[in-house]
Amino acid sequence: MQAASPHDGRMLTRIAQFAGWMLRAAFAAILLLRRPRPIHSRGRVLEGWITWLPNAAPSGIAWIDTVPPAPQPVVARLSRSVGLPDGFPDILGLALRFDADGRPADLELSSSSLGIPSRFLLLPQRSPARARLGTLLPYRGTQGPVLVCARTLAPGALPAGGPALDEELETSGWRLRLHHATTTGKWHPFADVELRLAPDQDDTELRFDAARHPLPGSEQYAWIRALRDPSYGLVQRDAGARTAA
Repeated sequence: MQAASPHDGRMLTRIAQFAGWMLRAAFAAILLLRRPRPIHSRGRVLEGWITWLPNAAPSGIAWIDTVPPAPQPVVARLSRSVGLPDGFPDILGLALRFDADGRPADLELSSSSLGIPSRFLLLPQRSPARARLGTLLPYRGTQGPVLVCARTLAPGALPAGGPALDEELETSGWRLRLHHATTTGKWHPFADVELRLAPDQDDTELRFDAARHPLPGSEQYAWIRALRDPSYGLVQRDAGARTAA
């Protein structure tokens, strides 16, 4: 197979830049109607622990490959992207925040699938337990591109929303397994996450940004920065201005 040339990389970045500014325009329009979060406006705050699995396959990202001596605390937010009524399929989002040597590291996942090309597509789901949650866009590791996904271990079913979901998350919790893969490779498990509904549900100041708070040992491809930065920057600046006011 012929390696991609620098020209190919520059062309991909230019295409991503155009798409990124189109996304920014769409987010700007949505912000006129819905603030401070144009998508994933309502969510549930969760808290728990992440435990790394021994002898996991290496990924080329230090945060995935380095097993801490003990489980690490995690804060999370489960949300619905469009905000359709509970019971209707929606794009589900799960954002996770970990401590990385005194600074936050964010992992943002959305309901997708595990196959090819479905691991790169957003797929609506009703129940969080049935969703396959993935990064969609790859991280850059020392061995090449790396995707991350989460699959539910228990319970086998979760309500779609409302008080029933709150009660289930508070009493039984939600256990997921994290996996990594190359863009076309098989998925390898590397950690388990256990989450429960947090007592404090005020998420006004809880804002995740996987670009500003990357996983240790990972980098972003230039074309991904070009795609994400315009809309992410707009939303973050708008939220900051509203908080300051």
